[in-house]
Amino acid sequence: MRIFFTLSVLLLLSLAGLAQSGQPQVSAIKFYPNPAVSYITFEFPSNYEKGYSFEVYNFLGKKVFEQKNINPKTTIDLSQYYRGIYIFQLRDKAGRIVESGRFQVNK
Repeated sequence: MRIFFTLSVLLLLSLAGLAQSGQPQVSAIKFYPNPAVSYITFEFPSNYEKGYSFEVYNFLGKKVFEQKNINPKTTIDLSQYYRGIYIFQLRDKAGRIVESGRFQVNK
């Protein structure tokens, strides 16, 4: 039951843009390749402040990566990641989610 709840919350977070405006939001974060095998690169717009943090969660809701004070370009090594879907979140200084999305790891 806990897994179902966690998956439901993550799905709602990834669809937050749709609920707020009635239309899907265009992601300002670029990430490639997707699906990824050995690494994934995230590019953040230059207008994001240095106090923002970037987090990646596996599909069970466990945080597997965190970077505070993001750089314009971040590459994550996926050698220790299992195959599956991962959720990323960009948070502002207050901890609010600014943007979220998902990517797939294939091995």
